[in-house]
Amino acid sequence: MNLKLPSKQDRHLLFGSVHPGEKTKPEKKEEMVDLQSQKKDFLFHIDQVGICNLKVPVTIKSSLHPTNQGTIATFTLSSSLPRNQKGTNMSRFVELIEEYRLKGFTMEPAQLCQFVTDLSDRLGQNHVQLEVEFPWFFEKKSPSSRLTGLNHAMAKITVHQDAQNDYKITVELSCMITTLCPCSKEISEYSAHNQRGNLRMSVDTTLLRDDWKEELLYAAESNASACIYPLLKRPDEKVVTEKAYENPRFVEDMVRLVAAELYEKDWVKRFTVQCRNEESIHLHDAVATLSYSKDQ
Repeated sequence: MNLKLPSKQDRHLLFGSVHPGEKTKPEKKEEMVDLQSQKKDFLFHIDQVGICNLKVPVTIKSSLHPTNQGTIATFTLSSSLPRNQKGTNMSRFVELIEEYRLKGFTMEPAQLCQFVTDLSDRLGQNHVQLEVEFPWFFEKKSPSSRLTGLNHAMAKITVHQDAQNDYKITVELSCMITTLCPCSKEISEYSAHNQRGNLRMSVDTTLLRDDWKEELLYAAESNASACIYPLLKRPDEKVVTEKAYENPRFVEDMVRLVAAELYEKDWVKRFTVQCRNEESIHLHDAVATLSYSKDQ
């Protein structure tokens, strides 16, 4: 059966569209009212205002293979707002992101700091902040067969520029490790239960190294009972399970060992380490958190 449909315009009217009304307000930008820039007493200073959950394709450089990789980063961009200004200009955040995307946006510290400076100039505001989070992939070879696969960790960078144009940089890396329970090993005649641990490290610094991701990854993996591998054959499983048995770790052990590793790095000023184990014999998780500042 052939349907006889009304025209597209009539279909739109059928579903609620209306004819355009009379246009009386200005159409040129210079003639439009700029509400955000109004100057009055608006009661309070705002610490940070801007946009979040902005997803942008970016490039990540790594000393581990793949050395250049494309990924999707999630941005939060904001600035302070004085008491006498009604609002910020949201479009300027996206305009600057687009300019950087077109020329090639990499997650390198120098470019991120320059972005924050440019954003401060564009907005005419102090205390500008960028937060960006992205997955970072790296090749991992199995310990015996040396077969290669891809692991990934979640990386986050926060750059804050204050009124004196000084930068405060915080980086965070979350990665997965294996931990074997020391108590289970101690009390059992044989075997011991293990679990997958989520190790999160947050570090404050004023001078960020280009290889910060690799350094934090090593701090986590080198202190774990064993590493997580994307590809294992039987000889590899033997190595991994025996290594875990030889290096039992509580969550308390993990945060202390990683803290010692971070304390020895001269570029690390303050840090927080958290380990959360997805317990294999409980419905709950085990968690420990440790924070330390070298200024204390």
